[in-house]
Amino acid sequence: MKGTVDYDPANLDGSKANLTIDATTIDTRNENRDKDLRSPKFFDVEKYPTITFVSKRVVPQGQGKFQLVGDMTMHGVTKEVTFAVEGPMPAVKDAKGNLHSGASATAKINRKDFGLTWSGPLEGGGVTVGDEVELTVEVEMIQAKTT
Repeated sequence: MKGTVDYDPANLDGSKANLTIDATTIDTRNENRDKDLRSPKFFDVEKYPTITFVSKRVVPQGQGKFQLVGDMTMHGVTKEVTFAVEGPMPAVKDAKGNLHSGASATAKINRKDFGLTWSGPLEGGGVTVGDEVELTVEVEMIQAKTT
Protein backbone atom coordinates (compact mmCIF):
# COMPACT_ATOMS: atom_id res chain seq x y z
CA MET A 1 0.00 0.00 0.00
CA LYS A 2 1.18 3.49 -0.82
CA GLY A 3 -0.36 6.80 -0.02
CA THR A 4 -0.29 10.17 1.60
CA VAL A 5 -1.97 11.43 4.72
CA ASP A 6 -2.29 15.12 5.51
CA TYR A 7 -3.33 15.25 9.15
CA ASP A 8 -3.86 18.45 11.10
CA PRO A 9 -5.42 17.83 14.54
CA ALA A 10 -6.20 21.55 14.80
CA ASN A 11 -8.04 21.52 11.46
CA LEU A 12 -9.63 18.13 10.79
CA ASP A 13 -11.57 19.65 7.89
CA GLY A 14 -8.25 20.16 6.13
CA SER A 15 -7.05 16.61 6.82
CA LYS A 16 -7.15 14.03 4.03
CA ALA A 17 -5.89 10.63 2.94
CA ASN A 18 -5.17 9.13 -0.46
CA LEU A 19 -4.30 5.40 -0.50
CA THR A 20 -3.52 2.93 -3.29
CA ILE A 21 -3.25 -0.85 -2.99
CA ASP A 22 -1.55 -2.85 -5.73
CA ALA A 23 -4.06 -5.70 -6.13
CA THR A 24 -1.56 -7.69 -8.20
CA THR A 25 0.46 -8.26 -5.01
CA ILE A 26 -2.27 -10.18 -3.14
CA ASP A 27 -0.53 -12.73 -0.95
CA THR A 28 -2.49 -15.04 1.35
CA ARG A 29 0.42 -17.51 1.57
CA ASN A 30 -1.65 -19.93 -0.52
CA GLU A 31 -0.64 -19.85 -4.18
CA ASN A 32 -3.87 -21.39 -5.51
CA ARG A 33 -6.05 -19.02 -3.48
CA ASP A 34 -3.94 -16.06 -4.66
CA LYS A 35 -4.39 -17.08 -8.32
CA ASP A 36 -8.14 -17.33 -7.71
CA LEU A 37 -8.29 -13.91 -6.04
CA ARG A 38 -6.33 -12.31 -8.89
CA SER A 39 -8.53 -13.96 -11.54
CA PRO A 40 -11.65 -12.50 -13.22
CA LYS A 41 -13.77 -14.41 -10.64
CA PHE A 42 -12.65 -11.92 -7.99
CA PHE A 43 -10.37 -8.86 -8.35
CA ASP A 44 -9.55 -9.34 -12.05
CA VAL A 45 -6.15 -7.68 -11.54
CA GLU A 46 -5.29 -7.61 -15.25
CA LYS A 47 -8.22 -5.25 -15.80
CA TYR A 48 -8.28 -3.58 -12.33
CA PRO A 49 -4.72 -3.63 -10.91
CA THR A 50 -5.31 -1.15 -8.08
CA ILE A 51 -7.72 -0.45 -5.25
CA THR A 52 -7.88 3.21 -4.20
CA PHE A 53 -9.35 5.27 -1.39
CA VAL A 54 -9.63 9.06 -1.55
CA SER A 55 -11.04 10.77 1.52
CA LYS A 56 -13.74 13.42 1.30
CA ARG A 57 -14.22 14.41 4.93
CA VAL A 58 -13.24 13.72 8.51
CA VAL A 59 -15.88 13.46 11.24
CA PRO A 60 -14.65 13.75 14.88
CA GLN A 61 -15.82 10.93 17.16
CA GLY A 62 -14.14 11.89 20.44
CA GLN A 63 -10.60 11.89 21.78
CA GLY A 64 -8.32 9.96 19.41
CA LYS A 65 -11.17 8.73 17.22
CA PHE A 66 -12.78 9.92 14.02
CA GLN A 67 -14.51 8.71 10.91
CA LEU A 68 -12.75 9.02 7.57
CA VAL A 69 -15.30 9.14 4.76
CA GLY A 70 -14.22 8.77 1.17
CA ASP A 71 -14.52 7.05 -2.17
CA MET A 72 -13.14 3.55 -2.56
CA THR A 73 -12.63 2.25 -6.09
CA MET A 74 -12.30 -1.50 -6.44
CA HIS A 75 -12.97 -3.73 -9.42
CA GLY A 76 -13.92 -0.66 -11.47
CA VAL A 77 -16.66 0.43 -9.05
CA THR A 78 -16.52 3.51 -6.81
CA LYS A 79 -18.56 3.61 -3.60
CA GLU A 80 -18.47 5.78 -0.50
CA VAL A 81 -16.88 3.97 2.45
CA THR A 82 -16.54 5.12 6.06
CA PHE A 83 -13.53 4.01 8.10
CA ALA A 84 -13.54 4.20 11.90
CA VAL A 85 -10.08 5.52 12.77
CA GLU A 86 -8.25 5.25 16.08
CA GLY A 87 -5.21 7.48 16.45
CA PRO A 88 -2.95 8.81 15.39
CA MET A 89 -0.78 7.72 18.26
CA PRO A 90 1.68 10.20 19.76
CA ALA A 91 4.65 10.78 17.47
CA VAL A 92 7.97 9.05 18.14
CA LYS A 93 11.29 10.40 16.88
CA ASP A 94 13.62 7.94 15.10
CA ALA A 95 17.44 8.03 15.08
CA LYS A 96 17.44 10.41 12.08
CA GLY A 97 15.05 12.84 13.75
CA ASN A 98 11.98 11.85 11.70
CA LEU A 99 8.65 11.78 13.51
CA HIS A 100 6.60 8.58 13.14
CA SER A 101 3.01 8.02 14.17
CA GLY A 102 0.47 5.28 13.57
CA ALA A 103 -3.26 4.86 13.19
CA SER A 104 -5.67 1.98 12.70
CA ALA A 105 -8.78 2.15 10.52
CA THR A 106 -11.60 -0.35 9.99
CA ALA A 107 -14.62 -0.47 7.71
CA LYS A 108 -17.18 -3.03 6.59
CA ILE A 109 -18.23 -3.32 2.97
CA ASN A 110 -20.42 -5.62 0.94
CA ARG A 111 -18.17 -7.11 -1.75
CA LYS A 112 -21.14 -7.41 -4.12
CA ASP A 113 -21.47 -3.60 -4.08
CA PHE A 114 -18.12 -3.58 -5.90
CA GLY A 115 -19.06 -6.20 -8.48
CA LEU A 116 -17.34 -9.08 -6.67
CA THR A 117 -20.23 -11.51 -6.93
CA TRP A 118 -18.71 -14.98 -7.43
CA SER A 119 -19.43 -17.58 -4.78
CA GLY A 120 -19.77 -21.33 -4.88
CA PRO A 121 -22.14 -23.50 -2.85
CA LEU A 122 -20.81 -25.67 -0.04
CA GLU A 123 -21.73 -29.35 0.02
CA GLY A 124 -23.40 -29.05 3.44
CA GLY A 125 -25.21 -25.80 2.59
CA GLY A 126 -24.17 -22.18 2.55
CA VAL A 127 -21.67 -20.51 0.26
CA THR A 128 -17.88 -20.38 0.06
CA VAL A 129 -17.58 -16.58 0.19
CA GLY A 130 -19.51 -14.27 2.52
CA ASP A 131 -20.86 -10.94 1.31
CA GLU A 132 -19.65 -8.75 4.19
CA VAL A 133 -15.93 -8.02 4.31
CA GLU A 134 -14.13 -6.24 7.12
CA LEU A 135 -11.26 -4.04 6.00
CA THR A 136 -8.45 -3.14 8.39
CA VAL A 137 -5.74 -0.65 7.49
CA GLU A 138 -2.73 -0.10 9.74
CA VAL A 139 -0.90 3.07 8.77
CA GLU A 140 2.51 4.33 9.78
CA MET A 141 2.95 7.99 8.96
CA ILE A 142 6.25 9.83 8.73
CA GLN A 143 6.08 13.57 9.11
CA ALA A 144 7.44 15.32 6.05
CA LYS A 145 10.34 17.64 6.79
CA THR A 146 9.79 21.22 5.75
CA THR A 147 12.64 23.31 4.43
